[in-house]
Amino acid sequence: MNESEFNDIVDNIFIEIEDAIEEVCDETGADIDYETTSGILTLSFTNDTQIIINRQAPLKQIWVAARQGGFHFDFNSEAEQWLCNDKELFSALSEYCSAQAGQSIKLETP
Repeated sequence: MNESEFNDIVDNIFIEIEDAIEEVCDETGADIDYETTSGILTLSFTNDTQIIINRQAPLKQIWVAARQGGFHFDFNSEAEQWLCNDKELFSALSEYCSAQAGQSIKLETP
């Protein structure tokens, strides 16, 4: 995948994450704000913590910084998923968001 394709895929993933956040907030009453600026998606929680989701174009990775640590997701073209240590991106984000929101959060992929 070239850099342009990578950026298109990540742009779409960020939109999918934003949509999933909106949906879970509507369903559960969770209070998670999000903002995308300069290719960085920031999820903000009421306890003043954040999850930062960042594209790393030279490495073709998505990096996630959360209270649990820093994680580097690679695209698995066979599975068509972003994976870090065999954990899928949306599953991992659900875990990180649940910990930081203090309630169960399950982000669904479209």
